[in-house]
Amino acid sequence: MIEGYAFGRVAIDGTTYTSDVIIYPDHVDASWWRLEGHRLQPEDLTEVFAAEPDVLVVGQGKPGLMRVPEATRKAVAEQGIDLVVAKTPEACRRYNELVSKGKKVVAAFHLTC
Repeated sequence: MIEGYAFGRVAIDGTTYTSDVIIYPDHVDASWWRLEGHRLQPEDLTEVFAAEPDVLVVGQGKPGLMRVPEATRKAVAEQGIDLVVAKTPEACRRYNELVSKGKKVVAAFHLTC
């Protein structure tokens, strides 16, 4: 579960991360980066697709500057994955809510802008 978020940092299961992360059901990838820093492309989600989550939660940064283009939204839908896109504080809340309901969730969080 996500225990807290502040600009540039997120606490997950007792560990604080200061770089963008992808949270999988069994681990956290703290080395995640995108082909284009503020645009999430389908190619950025290869490992997410392989994990076959029910839901992908995308945190766009505190003010929401990371964009999720239509091509990415379509690629997620084609994998049969529900998509939640929100500013990172709201995305953290939604992630915890979905996990507590028993959903298989992967979350990709941009932690800054």
